[in-house]
Amino acid sequence: MSVPRARAHLQAFVALVALHSVGVGTMLIGAPAWVVDFGGFATAGDPFFLRQAGAFHFVVALGYWGELRSYGGVRLLIATKAIAFAFLLGAWLDGEPAWVVPLSGLADGAMGLIAWWLHRRARLAAA
Repeated sequence: MSVPRARAHLQAFVALVALHSVGVGTMLIGAPAWVVDFGGFATAGDPFFLRQAGAFHFVVALGYWGELRSYGGVRLLIATKAIAFAFLLGAWLDGEPAWVVPLSGLADGAMGLIAWWLHRRARLAAA
């Protein structure tokens, strides 16, 4: 595979992951009670922490894109997704009944693995 093509695939994927984070962040900030209800959680509690989690999603989305554009890296994306995978699957294994928890954990794990694989492909193409 050519270097420009491998790099384009990586850029497109990171853009999609960043857009996903912006979408999740927007929902957490704008409709925290709906997100809790839709996700299958028992109670929303104070919306401050949900909105804070939404702001965090904006921060990491910017970080994902900025790291890739600055020097071609995906370490922040891979680390964030690995931590999310471990946390969410651990919470589910500990008995969290909300349906969205294991699904989100698996999705985050998959995003991290795909980013790692695409980055590796781009590096190998450049070598």
